[in-house]
Amino acid sequence: MSIIRSLWWSVRTDGTAPFDTAHLKIYYPAEVRGDDAERLTGVFGADPANAPYPVVLFLSGVNVGQDAYRRFATAIAENGFVVVTFDRVAELFGGQFGLTPGVDLAAARPDTYGTAPTCPTIGAILSSLTELNTSGPLAGALDLERVALGGHSAGGTVALQSARYFPEIAAVFAWGAHNMVATMLGWAPGTVLPAQVTCPVLLGVGTNDGVIMGSADRYGEDGLERPDPVARTFEEALPDGANLLAIIKGANHFAIADADPTAARAFLDGPADTDAMPAFSRLTALFLHTHVSGSARARAELSAFGDVSVSDDGSVSDDGVVLHRR
Repeated sequence: MSIIRSLWWSVRTDGTAPFDTAHLKIYYPAEVRGDDAERLTGVFGADPANAPYPVVLFLSGVNVGQDAYRRFATAIAENGFVVVTFDRVAELFGGQFGLTPGVDLAAARPDTYGTAPTCPTIGAILSSLTELNTSGPLAGALDLERVALGGHSAGGTVALQSARYFPEIAAVFAWGAHNMVATMLGWAPGTVLPAQVTCPVLLGVGTNDGVIMGSADRYGEDGLERPDPVARTFEEALPDGANLLAIIKGANHFAIADADPTAARAFLDGPADTDAMPAFSRLTALFLHTHVSGSARARAELSAFGDVSVSDDGSVSDDGVVLHRR
């Protein structure tokens, strides 16, 4: 019998102590043996049946704790992946500190963008997984040649801005994220930066995303008729390829997370008129199996996703997902 279990790890990242450590939580398919070691330690070894498993590194939104993504991470792990989330407290901007995927603002300015990842934490975490793959319950369970990078909100943005610097990354996905850039960094209003990706990208967004709407003045796009930054990212920032844009009616910015009302900016969000988690996790798993695992079956299912009806707005799946392809 296989279940999803998790374990914790720590890795030193860039920055100055004590703001230089990421605390990881790793979700994985585990084998239930029912022996004394499991009973006494609560530690389960990885299920060897389908090992090694492709790895998904997921980047949280600003001031959103990694446990907010437990349901989403578990759903992806149930589809045969090892999913890595993390918490890191570091400087955000203007001397403020909080939970962050680790954004290097110096790499996001007009004279530097495109020369380095805007999230150097990615490299530190990927390197640390090599050690986990040599001993302990995950020994030999991680396929570090097959990796996907995902993120939510700001975490999704830095995933889009960093992926190509890590050749093992075969796919990128993001929810509630875009590549429109803040004018405070020196960019002209309304600038959408080219994504730093060389692989397929899945973007997901809800029609009730109040956080993106509430942040429009950062990008000089605070007029009532401004273009949607996620749609612009899909059309303008991505290289041609097997890219997908999934729009879920009634979903909001925190649709894939359990929002903490005491932190972050969930107070800006629109209503959650639908539970987008099942549809987006299913679509994400198909996308990852297609482009990371190389599954022909997943590719066929992904190609058929949204075939219930077709309109000028894209394919509409039976889960209520409007899916655009390019």
